[in-house]
Amino acid sequence: MPRATGAPEVHGVVFDLDGTLVDAFPGLTTAANAARAAVGEPPLAPEAVRRMVGGGVERLVALAVGAERVAQALPVFRETYARVCAEQTDALPDARPTLEALSVAGLKAAVASNKPVEFTERILATLGLRRYLAAVEGPETAGALKPEPAMLRRCLVALGIEAAGALYVGDMPMDVIAGERAAVRVVLVGGGAAPVRELRATGATVLARLYDLVSMLGLDAPGGKPR
Repeated sequence: MPRATGAPEVHGVVFDLDGTLVDAFPGLTTAANAARAAVGEPPLAPEAVRRMVGGGVERLVALAVGAERVAQALPVFRETYARVCAEQTDALPDARPTLEALSVAGLKAAVASNKPVEFTERILATLGLRRYLAAVEGPETAGALKPEPAMLRRCLVALGIEAAGALYVGDMPMDVIAGERAAVRVVLVGGGAAPVRELRATGATVLARLYDLVSMLGLDAPGGKPR
């Protein structure tokens, strides 16, 4: 089985979703600004919304409109996001070739996202990525948001692997905390919700691009390395 450099064998990989496999920020911005409009606030710039992402829907809405107005704004966010999440989310350039390389090598993969599972499943299906994944876990299935370890642990069960044989790939410092709590090694990738300098400050391995995971694991690139 493939090996991460200087690390034990890797038998399966768990991925975060937003900022790791997909660019969901346009849809999240649309929904956050619809929620703000519902409480009489002007729209936020996409970069401002990007910094709010990662802690789940209720936290995002609380940051966007204020904790005291979440009850009013959350239904608007959910309704809007349900309408736009698929059409306003794109796969990141390396997502498909990376998942394909893992699949060809016989490594199972899963997604653990703080996004509600219904949205995650819709996005992955629309983008044609769901077929590469043995499991999709979220706050409803795990009973807790990351960085609590329940979501990653459910992924390990679904993949049929132990924590020592798993790798978790994310794009935020919070992902390092989640991995530590689940006793799973973590690799971070730049370009998501957090600046690279914050990722490097965690001490975790930081990849310049997601597809670098393929060479890190010593896998062959199906059809050649993408440009």
